[in-house]
Amino acid sequence: MKYIDLRSDTVTLPTKQMRDAIYNAQVGDDVYGEDPSINRLEEMAAQMLGKEAALFVTSGTQGNQICVMTHTQPGDEVILEEKSHIITYEVGGIGRLAGVQAKLIAGKHGIMDPADIEAAIRDEDIHLPKTSLICLENTHNRAGGTVIPLDILKSTYEIAKRHDIPVHMDGARIFNAATYLNIPVKEIAKHADSVMFCLSKGLCAPVGSVIVGTSDFIARARKFRKMLGGGMRQAGFLAAAGIVALEKMTSRLAEDHENARFLAQGLSEIPGITIDMDTVQTNIVICDISGLKMTAGEFAAKLYEKGIRVNGGSSPIVRFVTHYWIKREDVEATIEAVKSLL
Repeated sequence: MKYIDLRSDTVTLPTKQMRDAIYNAQVGDDVYGEDPSINRLEEMAAQMLGKEAALFVTSGTQGNQICVMTHTQPGDEVILEEKSHIITYEVGGIGRLAGVQAKLIAGKHGIMDPADIEAAIRDEDIHLPKTSLICLENTHNRAGGTVIPLDILKSTYEIAKRHDIPVHMDGARIFNAATYLNIPVKEIAKHADSVMFCLSKGLCAPVGSVIVGTSDFIARARKFRKMLGGGMRQAGFLAAAGIVALEKMTSRLAEDHENARFLAQGLSEIPGITIDMDTVQTNIVICDISGLKMTAGEFAAKLYEKGIRVNGGSSPIVRFVTHYWIKREDVEATIEAVKSLL
């Protein structure tokens, strides 16, 4: 059976053009800085996001951890939204790897109020840790793919600069945010000192993420990448797919957003399913299925029997994620399958 896979945009497979690019890639030893495909990918990424330099890393999690390690010193404190990916899904890495503690702020739809951020910055006091980094997530995964408005980004960055604190953006899906706002991605990235974005989610590349920032920051981050085992050799085979991702896939994300909206509207009309439509901005749909009197795990098992894959669990919250390999007819089939459960 061919499944309609809505678990995540991480399940995307590389396109034929990517596979051809991988086969024909020019490669060298990237630890020596000699891989032409890696160098080209990093130059493209830096230019697109308006930064001086870039660094290819194995994953979004590794990229975020490297950035926290590069910005901070052990014993410092980092400000994070309470449900952000860095604090929720990265295995406590900032404590184990960077040796920093988290100051968590409750956001609305994953978006922290700049006033709350400023209030959380530590005073200079012998008893207190130093606030050394502010982390933002854009789009916000657990909030449903929500986008931080530009005025909020601008205010947050201004506060950070007043206090001489860098800002890191977990921009795993930053190109989705740029698509939603209909602006060049660099207009978002300019409100952060470092940005991590993923090639392997909605952009369809098989492996990898990229960090961007100043040349000095990237030089220091490169050393942490090596420490974490992320210094790869002939990585240009991976970079070749990433180049296609930046050239071809960043401009087509609106289709995924339209399919997500269509899916959300269809599901919201089914009795027992509740969706906050204000959060359906990009390619993620968060559903509360409490009214169906089943857990997400039970719901997922029933859909699996009908050829549709979503992640389950013990809560009544289910996430659907649209991507390149999900077409309108797949969305329609999904809506009908959920209806049939009733």
